[in-house]
Amino acid sequence: MPVPTSIILPLVAQIARTPDDDASLAALARRARRSPFEVHRAFRRVVGETPKGFTQRLRLDLAAARLVTTREPILEIALAGGFASHEVFTRAFVRRFRMSPRAYRARGISGALTKTLARHAAIVRTTGPCIGLYQSGPEPRNPVMLEVCRRQLDPRPALVIRRRIAPAQVGATLGELLPRVFAHAQREGLAFTGQPFTRYVATGVGLVTIEAGMPIATAGTSAGEIEAVELPGGSAAVAIHRGPYDRLRDTHAAIERWLDANGLEAGGAPWEVYVTDPGHQPDPAQWETEVIYPVRTRKD
Repeated sequence: MPVPTSIILPLVAQIARTPDDDASLAALARRARRSPFEVHRAFRRVVGETPKGFTQRLRLDLAAARLVTTREPILEIALAGGFASHEVFTRAFVRRFRMSPRAYRARGISGALTKTLARHAAIVRTTGPCIGLYQSGPEPRNPVMLEVCRRQLDPRPALVIRRRIAPAQVGATLGELLPRVFAHAQREGLAFTGQPFTRYVATGVGLVTIEAGMPIATAGTSAGEIEAVELPGGSAAVAIHRGPYDRLRDTHAAIERWLDANGLEAGGAPWEVYVTDPGHQPDPAQWETEVIYPVRTRKD
């Protein structure tokens, strides 16, 4: 019997909480009480990376955040991240960020106010481990939705990748696109200001067009598939979905009913903000997703 997602997510959470601890395949297998082969195969299925690759990526991302938010010596950051030497750290860092740790620190982060840097580092720490897990498919449970409220939003710059896909492909597509946006922003020195999101630009019976992305502090530059966009400001209907992702459509439907009952209509493409990081909270019943609809008065 395959190792279920409910066993793998606590392992991801443990690595995310203590990335410097022993995250070898043997150690993970002991925690899961499964064979190393079973854990390796299941971990790669759920996370999209091997345990070794996941742990090294997490350590490098955290090291990159420390480079631009502290003045700690590079060697100290390397050793604290579990790298055997400055040379080993530098080779791995260049492979991920396409520049040396020294050059990364010298370039810094765009819009590098103290508050922005602190927020950026916190997002790297909490969101980075599970950037490929949003809309993954753990065992479903009944969600609980809080009240719909009306809120005034400020416009926010963001980076996205747009895709036209079947609705059933949303989870797998986010697992591909969000890590690419995340890594691109880090390479370009762009500070994160919020959690990952999916914007539903166009919907149909057979296909949907989505934008998967991350909000950033300052306007970025488009590069290939990665587009610099702006999440719109203005009046919006907002609700918090509590529970697994496979029931998000229920929350969307509830917001649409609320709009109709209040003489409103959607004034643009809705989006979902993934407030809870699956890697830090393995229980799907506790996951929170903010669902946002731009609104305007209905034209009768």
